[in-house]
Amino acid sequence: MILLAALIVFAAVLVVRTLRFTPPAQEERRAEAVAYDRDAATDALAQLVRCKTISYADHSLEDDAEFDKLIALLPRLYPGVFKTCVFEQLPDRALLFTWKGREAGDPAVLMAHYDVVPVEEENWEKPAFEAIIEDGVMWGRGTLDTKVTFGGILSAAENLIAQGFVPKNDIYFAFSGGEEVNGQGAVNIVRYFEEKGIIPAMVLDEGGAVVENVFPGVSKPCAMIGIAEKGMMNVTYSVSSGGGHASAPAPKTPVGRLSRACVNLETHPFKAHLTVPVLKMFDTLGRHSTFLYRMIFVNLWCFAPVLDLICRLSGGELNALVRTTVAFTQMKGSKAPNVIPPSASMVSNMRLNPADSVSSALEYLKKTVADDKVTLTVGDHMEPSPVSRTDCAGWERVKNAVSDTWPGCIVSPYLMVQCSDSRHYRDLSDKVYRFSAMALSSEERKTIHGNNERIPVETIGKAVEFFMRVMKQC
Repeated sequence: MILLAALIVFAAVLVVRTLRFTPPAQEERRAEAVAYDRDAATDALAQLVRCKTISYADHSLEDDAEFDKLIALLPRLYPGVFKTCVFEQLPDRALLFTWKGREAGDPAVLMAHYDVVPVEEENWEKPAFEAIIEDGVMWGRGTLDTKVTFGGILSAAENLIAQGFVPKNDIYFAFSGGEEVNGQGAVNIVRYFEEKGIIPAMVLDEGGAVVENVFPGVSKPCAMIGIAEKGMMNVTYSVSSGGGHASAPAPKTPVGRLSRACVNLETHPFKAHLTVPVLKMFDTLGRHSTFLYRMIFVNLWCFAPVLDLICRLSGGELNALVRTTVAFTQMKGSKAPNVIPPSASMVSNMRLNPADSVSSALEYLKKTVADDKVTLTVGDHMEPSPVSRTDCAGWERVKNAVSDTWPGCIVSPYLMVQCSDSRHYRDLSDKVYRFSAMALSSEERKTIHGNNERIPVETIGKAVEFFMRVMKQC
């Protein structure tokens, strides 16, 4: 009887907590309409897309003339910006605009990058650099990543300047021409700010978007604003041997050892950690979910193992939010099918949970691989970013602009699993936010870095609206 009573009380606690886990009352907002030249913004983006600003890790493959072409276009596309703002070119293709405000202090930084990844033209339905518009959609590399925000920022400023608007505080437009290859443009802009003693009250870069069907049990559109991003490290696993003929192999071959290491890591993933960005996302979106999921998210003290299992089985973005991930991407062995390789190697790309670090992750790899014949070498790497604040004016500016541009969406913090140039601001500001000013379908998201990248013309206009609303709060 005592056990039954305890179970009833336990169940009652779960149910009551779930019933109380509902969205907070929201103050009704009346979005102020913004006026802008939609055709000019669309035409400007098309001209930017026609510049083949492809960045490569091997810079000798880049076409400097295409980058120069884009920069030379800017004064003609955005004459008001160049008349009003101070424009500076910093090393490594960094572009910086300073729009002086009426008062000193609390500056805002709006970021984007204008370089793009390479394309495989033969796999595109339409040319990748002609910005063809058909059926209300513009096709082209960079339309989504991120020339739409690059052009959106400048178009927003161009229209506000034409309307006589002057921001209260300084606004900086900080653009990089090498983000896709971890270039130094954004680093040079941050150094500039440090030298000038400029401490941003808000930094806004690419990141989340307005998306649907990305959270269990939530059907409404969700605007995901990154308040932190995962770290990254590439690790090479290598095994050396005496080589030899494949007809008389040793009990353990180099490829066999590497295969075992791969299996060990995939069957023993990193421990799940519910970090601040993820807990805030669960608290925000979980309240809008179905009863069963609400019960899980409000009672994580009880259901964390269930959530962990769901994440491990589902994989993908949900799993990436709660743990450090290991994705094996490259392997290399013998040059002939009948030769034991004298050396073999494989590479994993890892995305580090904010609860982990490069050093702690490496220790876990060594422990899990459990083979001293497998040498681990860390290549390119970066630590997870700090977590930005959500109890400040900078967060409210972004949140309000999102709500006014996409009425009815749920605005939520989240952990960004990719990397962006905003990571370089880690020591300069604790108000760094990551939001790409777009509503994106799952199909559109798949074209980023893929084939047939394209953007609805309506989405181009929404980006301009969003940035105008952000600037009017600065």
